[in-house]
Amino acid sequence: MFIFSMEQFFIDVGKGGISSQVLIAIIVPVGASVLLFIIGFCFLRRKAKTKRDDTKDDSALNEIPTVESLQYDFGTIQAATNNFSDDNKIGEGGFGHVYKGKLINGEEIAVKRLSQNSGQGGEEFKNEVLLVAKLQHRNLVRLLGFCLEGEEKILIYEFMPNKSLDRILFDSQEHGKLDWPKRYKIIEGIARGMLYLHEDSQLRIIHRDLKASNILLDGTMNAKISDFGMARIFGVDQSQGNTNKVVGTFGYMSPEYAMHGQFSVKSDVYSFGVLVLEIISGKKINDFDQSSNVEDLLTYAWKLWKNGTPLKLMDPTLEVLYSRNEVSRCIHIGLLCVQEDPDARPSMAAVVLMLNSYTITLAIPEEPAFFSLSKTELNIGQGVESDQSTSKSIPLSVNDVTISELDPR
Repeated sequence: MFIFSMEQFFIDVGKGGISSQVLIAIIVPVGASVLLFIIGFCFLRRKAKTKRDDTKDDSALNEIPTVESLQYDFGTIQAATNNFSDDNKIGEGGFGHVYKGKLINGEEIAVKRLSQNSGQGGEEFKNEVLLVAKLQHRNLVRLLGFCLEGEEKILIYEFMPNKSLDRILFDSQEHGKLDWPKRYKIIEGIARGMLYLHEDSQLRIIHRDLKASNILLDGTMNAKISDFGMARIFGVDQSQGNTNKVVGTFGYMSPEYAMHGQFSVKSDVYSFGVLVLEIISGKKINDFDQSSNVEDLLTYAWKLWKNGTPLKLMDPTLEVLYSRNEVSRCIHIGLLCVQEDPDARPSMAAVVLMLNSYTITLAIPEEPAFFSLSKTELNIGQGVESDQSTSKSIPLSVNDVTISELDPR
């Protein structure tokens, strides 16, 4: 370390210059101070960034406390539904009833009241609140709030004036309202909603119960995916899971899920493919009698495809106004989605791209996974109940439960 006096400094200056010893004594401490300042600044900046990232991750994983701000008083819901009167009841599911209500400000709501004697209703309730409160997309039903008071577990949703897709699509008096442009719009909306769940939301979410009764329609026939009681949250890097409690709706479930409990984003893709074929044909997945020599919709669609007559699948009410190219392409996409091999099925990102771009050449679909298995052939299906008539969710395990649905809005 160099020590010098101010007297020596001025002597050197007076002589017309500063000695090298003095210069070094000045420059070295200053340089060291600057270097230490830079290092300290970088360290503090990195520490602050790490703290912000940790806070961001924590907020993403712990958003459920913010749901408290959405809590409704039971008396408010009771008044909105006229004390849950039968006149206000618009549907029911495995976990309870759905009522139409009107808040004091005039806003119409759909109230899903879980049955008090439902053994696992609380878990499904928490799952749905946690998920739906985090999800914001124009093709997902919007959760307005919830109520937890005593034994009461209630979910409050935006009211869907056109109710659920199955209520119109499979009703002989109503399905004429769904012309081809509306059906194509619904298909695109479901695809965009599923893409958001699989790839664009904070966490990867597998719905596990995608079906016509869980697609709600607003006043302009926009499709909104509902009922997340059976959905599973995955990490960004996680792509599949296994369960010994298979729950869902027979016919919409992929074979690997129904038989082996293996579910993934490709399980949802399979369900989407079934939905597409139902929307085009206006027929339920199992809406065929024995006299037709066809066991289900997938068998029928595949036979027509192989025979080069896929447009015969189309609902007869659509023959007046439709696009042959759009209908044929949607059938093609539907068959790609229901292929037996999960890896051969497209992702929802690819599906959205195929629906919006005609420059993309579609792959040739392989034979679909015909869902003609009997209940005894399912490895874990001792409690299976086929749901061909009501389209309610049903359990595939004797230890499992049914899941309620928000079909009537």
